[in-house]
This record gives sequence, C-alpha cells and structure tokens, in this order.
Amino acid sequence: MPKSKKSFKVVVLGSGGVGKSALTVQFVSGCFMEKYDPTIEDFYRKEIEVDNSPCVLEILDTAGTEQFASMRDLYIKNGQGFVVVYSLTNHQTFQDIKSMRELITRVKGSDRVPVLLVGNKVDLEHQREVPAVEGQNLAQAWGCPFLEASAKNKTNVNEVFADIVREMNFNPEKEKKNYCCCTVL
Repeated sequence: MPKSKKSFKVVVLGSGGVGKSALTVQFVSGCFMEKYDPTIEDFYRKEIEVDNSPCVLEILDTAGTEQFASMRDLYIKNGQGFVVVYSLTNHQTFQDIKSMRELITRVKGSDRVPVLLVGNKVDLEHQREVPAVEGQNLAQAWGCPFLEASAKNKTNVNEVFADIVREMNFNPEKEKKNYCCCTVL
C-alpha cells in the first residue's frame, strides 16, 4: 500500500520586492520571473519528496506590503511552516523581518514554530548589503536554519522548501519524553 502523502501549509513572508514570488515560482514551475509584479496573495501546490517521504506542499505567497498586514495574521494562524525572506541587497528588508518571528510566535501562541530564514538574491553578490554572518546570527537567535538563495540562478531554491518540510517534520514533543527538566531559580 503506498504511503499517504503528508500535506504541509507553508507561508512565505517578507518585505515587498525581496523575491518571495520569484523563489516560489522557481520552485513550483522552474522558471524565473524577470518582472516584479507585487503580489496580494498567490497559492501554489507541489508534490515533492523529502528524505524519501512524499509530501504535498501548499504554499501561500503573501503580500510584502503593510496594507495587507491584517491578512498576514490570518495566514500565520493557518500556516504550519514559515519561510521568512529578505533581500541580501537591501539591508532595510533585513531590518523589516526582525519582528516577524515575534509576530509568528504571538499569533501561533507557541515558541516552537517551524521557521526558515532565507537571504535571497545571492546572484547579486556585488550589490550585497547584508553579510551572510548577519543572517546566520539572526537565525541562531531565532533558533532556526538559515540559507542564502537565488531564485534567478536556482541556488538553494529546492533546499529552501525541503528544509522547511524538515523543520515541520521535527517534533520536539516526541523527543522531550526522554528528558526530565527542572527549573533552577
């Protein structure tokens, strides 16, 4: 009997123009969008296999603009995993996402939410404003994985979505059972 496919709801978040749609479209259909057309909301489905387990990703590509902030809470409430994207050619987009994890944990009501931090546009190295180490440090502070990607060159695009599936598959509740914890005040 074939294994049933697990379904995952992935939400792609970040400021406008960081390449959320470009990453998503490159992953789903294998083509790069040259033209930037601001997204309000796009929904994609793709079947993939991660670590020999078939799964279906339902990817919500969100608006990067503030005017849709009220919709964002709803996306977060319904999402299971979050890909938070900034452009490494624009330091402001990196600053903009710093509050994103707080927002996600507040809306989800939990600190253990699957998040992946992505610095996009690694193909534009000569325009880099955010050093890789800054992304790594933020990911470490958030307790999540970090990748640099390029939708244009297909660098780490599949890895972004495979890694978020791995994060969603990781269940700390299962692992906690072997440990006893105590709080020292």
